[in-house]
Amino acid sequence: MKIGYPCIHRTIGCTANSTFRLNSYSEERLIQAVQNNLDCLQKILEWNVKHNLLFFRISSQLVPFASHPICRFKWQTYFDESFKKNGTFIKNNNIRISMHPDQFILLNAKDEKIVKRSVAELEYHCTVLDLMQLDKTAKVQIHIGGVYGDKKTSIERFIHEYKKLPQYVKSRLVIENDDHRYSLADCLHIHKQIEVPIVFDTLHHECFNNGENFLEAIASASKTWKKIDGLLMVDYSSQEKGKRKGAHAQKIDIKHFKSFISQTKDFDFDIMLEIKDKEASALKAKNFLDK
Repeated sequence: MKIGYPCIHRTIGCTANSTFRLNSYSEERLIQAVQNNLDCLQKILEWNVKHNLLFFRISSQLVPFASHPICRFKWQTYFDESFKKNGTFIKNNNIRISMHPDQFILLNAKDEKIVKRSVAELEYHCTVLDLMQLDKTAKVQIHIGGVYGDKKTSIERFIHEYKKLPQYVKSRLVIENDDHRYSLADCLHIHKQIEVPIVFDTLHHECFNNGENFLEAIASASKTWKKIDGLLMVDYSSQEKGKRKGAHAQKIDIKHFKSFISQTKDFDFDIMLEIKDKEASALKAKNFLDK
């Protein structure tokens, strides 16, 4: 099991998701932001390796406005060597990488313009991982999208748009159960038709499920991953007390985490801690697992 955290590191004072406002866009600002982000990503990865945290979600803001029409700069070529450097470090240290575009990715939207923008964003994410020369265990995860008053038809639209995606995108794309629209059972229904792997989100499953316990859920999700995809990815968090249903915890609840690990001890997966204090909780979880 590899353990990690998403996007932001709070210890070393360096962020790999710096951006700027669209109305202040310039190639100079873009180059400055991307170089900072790639340099900071390298520092974060080095810190993670030192602390044996070998799963990391790279920020979608690594290249600001990469999929926006305003960006005509050939960042892929300009930063080619920097991407390769990051990728070489990732591969040499056996780090698992993922990315997770924002909620505005809606492959099943009714508006064709939204679908087009969503596809462009997915192409950007997959290009980043390809430029790093990472294998297909590096994934880009998304939610199914909206229901639009008709879940069956919305699922059919998702499947239709998925089939139209370029192969280099489909080979990295994975879907995730959410907390109120699309359950694990819905994701499994989609998987049967297009064989897309499923990331299992523990907190979302607690919020919205079809009666499956964690053992049944983990087993079902794990079977959707082929050898080329790597181990099942699991997003883990517990409920933050006093907050809305589905709100991620500020700090890891070791008792809750211990119970989850105990329940799933017979399964092998990589776990992403979606907990707000990031590497602090990841270190606590790692220390618990090492005991």
